[in-house]
Amino acid sequence: MADVEPSWRDESLGARIRVALWLRDEVKEGGVFSKASIREAIKGTEQVDRRMRDLRPAGWVILTYRDKPSLQPDQLYLEKIGRPVWEPEHRAAGLRQISAKTKRYVYERDGHMCRRCGTAAGERYADDPGSRARLTLGHVNPHKSGGGSSAEDLITECARCNETVKHLTGAQMTKGQVWDRMTELPLQGKRHLLAWMKADFRPLNPAEKVWGLYRQLPAAAREELEGDLEKLMKS
Repeated sequence: MADVEPSWRDESLGARIRVALWLRDEVKEGGVFSKASIREAIKGTEQVDRRMRDLRPAGWVILTYRDKPSLQPDQLYLEKIGRPVWEPEHRAAGLRQISAKTKRYVYERDGHMCRRCGTAAGERYADDPGSRARLTLGHVNPHKSGGGSSAEDLITECARCNETVKHLTGAQMTKGQVWDRMTELPLQGKRHLLAWMKADFRPLNPAEKVWGLYRQLPAAAREELEGDLEKLMKS
């Protein structure tokens, strides 16, 4: 009896495998698709965009409108199908295993805050109060295929920044727009910003570091600490 060809509709398969099979069967090399279409196909799966990105180190070439100007901002182009990750011998292709020890070290090193926007875990976004930040790990060079998994290769990012940096969601400002924001800063602000640029790191003050640690705690513990600190300040 011949083996049954796996299908992206098989919900028992992992999300990365289902995404690969969907791209192979529904999009095919040279095909254009949207992020909305893949989310619609692979329903009930969190971070389906990330599962698609996980195919790139396995040789899958997926271009965005920044790589291929003829695309619309919400479109992607499947230029090349890489290794068949649905086959058992290729399922780990391109995956980088990050140890729990490394994850813990990176989160602590970065103060449990997104290195790109400074938002702490569970904190509301200033421009989107209805959403709260969820921390994850990203690569210092997000476009480097097969990037390493050592602490030096990783930074703490919130999920929103992680997606935007990899050109899969959102729209980034232009160089000119960022420059306009820079020139609007007071002199002291420009000095701070230049120092952060040169160090490629924004140091946190003691209160910010404790804030990042505080945001990691369960809601009940945070509420207790808020009351304790309030009492301490009144004593």
